Amino acid sequence: MAGMFTLVLVGLISGVITAISPCVLPVLPAILTSSIQDGAASRRRPLVVVAGLVLSFAVFTLLGGILLSSLGLPDDLLRWTGIVVLAVVGLGLMIPRLGELIQRPFERIRPLQADRNGNGFVMGLGLGLVFVPCAGPILASITVLAATNGVSWGLVALTLAFSAGIAIPLLVFGLAGQSIFGRIKAVRERLQLIRSISGAVLIATALVIATNVAEPLQRIVPGWLAGIQTTIEDNDAVRTELDTLAGREAVDTTVSGDALGFDACEDDPSVLQNCGPARDLVGIQDWLNTDGEALDLDQLAQEGEVVLIDFWTYSCINCQRTFPYLTAWDEKYRDAGLTIIGVHSPEFAFEKVVDNVADATDRYGIEYPVAIDNDFETWREWDQRFWPAHYLIDSTGTVRQVHYGEGAYEQTELLIQQLLETTPQMVEANPDAHTSDRTAETYVGYARGLGANANGDFPRDEPHDFGASFTPGPGQVALGGTWTVTSEYAEAGDDATLDMQFYAGSANLVLGGEGTVTVTLKGDPDYRKVIDVSGTPDLQVLWEGEPRIDVLHLEVSPGVEAYAFTFG
Repeated sequence: MAGMFTLVLVGLISGVITAISPCVLPVLPAILTSSIQDGAASRRRPLVVVAGLVLSFAVFTLLGGILLSSLGLPDDLLRWTGIVVLAVVGLGLMIPRLGELIQRPFERIRPLQADRNGNGFVMGLGLGLVFVPCAGPILASITVLAATNGVSWGLVALTLAFSAGIAIPLLVFGLAGQSIFGRIKAVRERLQLIRSISGAVLIATALVIATNVAEPLQRIVPGWLAGIQTTIEDNDAVRTELDTLAGREAVDTTVSGDALGFDACEDDPSVLQNCGPARDLVGIQDWLNTDGEALDLDQLAQEGEVVLIDFWTYSCINCQRTFPYLTAWDEKYRDAGLTIIGVHSPEFAFEKVVDNVADATDRYGIEYPVAIDNDFETWREWDQRFWPAHYLIDSTGTVRQVHYGEGAYEQTELLIQQLLETTPQMVEANPDAHTSDRTAETYVGYARGLGANANGDFPRDEPHDFGASFTPGPGQVALGGTWTVTSEYAEAGDDATLDMQFYAGSANLVLGGEGTVTVTLKGDPDYRKVIDVSGTPDLQVLWEGEPRIDVLHLEVSPGVEAYAFTFG
């Protein structure tokens, strides 16, 4: 019982986070203007609108797929129903006679009759049918369990908790809109005009959702709370309770022998690991971009292919943010032996329509193979919990890297290169979209952390042989050869090297002492620069050009002091 209480609490918190994520943007204008009724601010109206949204979202998340399948109806019927409802209610706000007809069925319901909020409740029902929240492990579990295990009381409780969490921020938004409109004199003086504007907002919302034109804006807005959501939802306690809810014992993701298992591998996606054998692609209903031919992982391994399995669903904003990287890797490394397979496991019923998925692949420029996993058989085979998630598989059929969610792009590309045994210039899908991700100022002395210290523990203020050079993770410094690391700088000794992985358009290093530094780039074998160092510490330009992901390799003569990297 205590475990279920914990799960319900996590579901509530997850719902709150979901409702303040970029995924709420398409319905936010309608929520903000939901207080307008007959041109005035109705105190109950925001509550009625949000109640309608939460009710329809919860009911149809749990039962929508089952109802549509049982009745033989199209999988995207509910979505289009919601769009039509929003448009009709919008017209009702603009055309008084139509608004009265929409209101009439609710006149006998006292709470709705009091403030003429019936069309607000209908509007909320429509919004709930088209609301597509960003999915973490909680919503993913609700969706998959409802589609595969049936509806249990525990699943109902979790869904209600998640929906209640969604309602809290949305109600705050609605009440804020009510407060704003109630204080503006022009609203009170131009009743029918404001009502018509509210109707236009609803019609515009319906058009935006129908045409997906809000997706670029949703992708641009950062998901600031994604990391917090993952921390709350994806931990051992929550995973155990979700497995219990599914009617199975907790999934053991470890494997026999030296393999770590998927979850353990995900802890460090920057290095190649033995995560265990790849699972099968099972229960695939259809294939896109393969001329109808099914792909087999065993066959690809026999052909020596490196494979990247990416689990996605097309309305997921987090997934959409990964597409520029996946499509760029496909174009860059396909001929070198990389096969990317997108496994499309639908979050909502309308995503089961293969034509909708095909339209999405065209819209996002996806040319690599896509497997349609409408029954979640491959999802469950791989013990999936996230959209998106990817698994990098070497040419022997062994999973070598696991990553859940967005990010780890630099690490993944470097590992792809290692498995393909190539070192071409690394791709950057869209430099302008990642200005905030440029590598921060990084110090080499131990007082400020030695650039996130890829070397581990080492003696301070005395010469130490760090061994052979190696490629560090993003934003990290890796020392090779002999160095004396002090609080402010590191002084080079015999065979000293320094490697730094960065993302920027220029790389600089404060250098002092006496000697030379030879600079090369892993992604550009032709680049070489020799810097003469003498006198007091001074900022030296190591490289500059278009923003890129790359690895600096410095060969440093004895006596040179390295202080701090800066990037532009």
